[in-house]
Amino acid sequence: MKGREPVGIIKSNDRITTYQASVVVINFILGTGVLSLPRTAGEKVKTPDVWLTVILGGIIAMIAGIIMVKLSQQFPKKTFYQYSQEIVGKWMGKLLSFLMIGYFLAIGGFHARSLAEVTGYLLLEGTPKWAIIMPFMWVSLYLIRGGINPIARLCEIILPITVILCLLGMFLSFKIFEIDNLRPVLGEGILPLLKGVKTTTLSFLGPEIMLLILVFMKEPNKAVKAVLIGITIPLIIYVITIVMVIGVLSVDTVVTRTWPTLDLIRSFEINGLIFERFDSLLLVVWMMQMFTCFILSHYCASLGLAQFFQKDIHPFMYGSLPIIYLISMMPKNINDVFKLADMIGNVALVLFGFLPLFLLIISKLKGVKYETNL
Repeated sequence: MKGREPVGIIKSNDRITTYQASVVVINFILGTGVLSLPRTAGEKVKTPDVWLTVILGGIIAMIAGIIMVKLSQQFPKKTFYQYSQEIVGKWMGKLLSFLMIGYFLAIGGFHARSLAEVTGYLLLEGTPKWAIIMPFMWVSLYLIRGGINPIARLCEIILPITVILCLLGMFLSFKIFEIDNLRPVLGEGILPLLKGVKTTTLSFLGPEIMLLILVFMKEPNKAVKAVLIGITIPLIIYVITIVMVIGVLSVDTVVTRTWPTLDLIRSFEINGLIFERFDSLLLVVWMMQMFTCFILSHYCASLGLAQFFQKDIHPFMYGSLPIIYLISMMPKNINDVFKLADMIGNVALVLFGFLPLFLLIISKLKGVKYETNL
């Protein structure tokens, strides 16, 4: 089996379908973004055309996702941590792997802290952040010990609930929706849209996981389909969310709210239903969504450490948790959390926006040989 299975994979039969790969990408994209994107994008664009910027960002993310998939398809039996050394050499490859491991550790810490911030904001006010973060960490540890397959199955369970309740909340707010808040379309031209492209593109961070999970796919030749579906669904959800949030609250109000999507859901009641207020219900569902993002980050970081040091993955599953916890506790307040997100986004822009294309070109020029049959 040596040479055929990457170090760190728990089971030789730990495989996922194309649909599961799409669901994993969707879950990794959908996290805190849908709660804060209206504000972060609105701050940059400053016009009601934020939804157009989101579409542009989604298109760019699709292009980047396809490039990452094409790169990984060159080496269908290896993860990025392994084949990067074949493309740019041992030491440079290890450096790139180390940077990617750091990225997943950082984004894991960000999701853990965001989870604590949102939970403390609406549900558990006054609860110490460590008391919120640690239980999620231990549950994550229990889950990822089973490999990528149970993670994918969890994503399959959570995603439909998230999509249904999110869209339900959006459409129920129609009674307070004002179309005039979205006008005029392109009233100030296309320049404001371009100012927000970077922010909205970074809200689609998630396709980079295909650099690692393609090796687990039963049909890696369908990975392009998986990543396109994985980006399209969040794109639709983002656009609907942006339109409804701005249509109800207006751009000027949105930029002053920390979590504008939650404020939208809290702004109306539906009498006669089982749940007259949907904010707590949506929050619980989105806690699960952020939890899946944390799980995926934890697993990818652990897999990277295992393959970096060529050791068994299990000790690194435990060892990475203290690092993630320390990262999650570094921000002193919510503003520092958003600064951490900006820093991670800037690193990701280089690491996944330009690097995969560069590596793909080099691998083509070098004529790297690879096997196509798993």
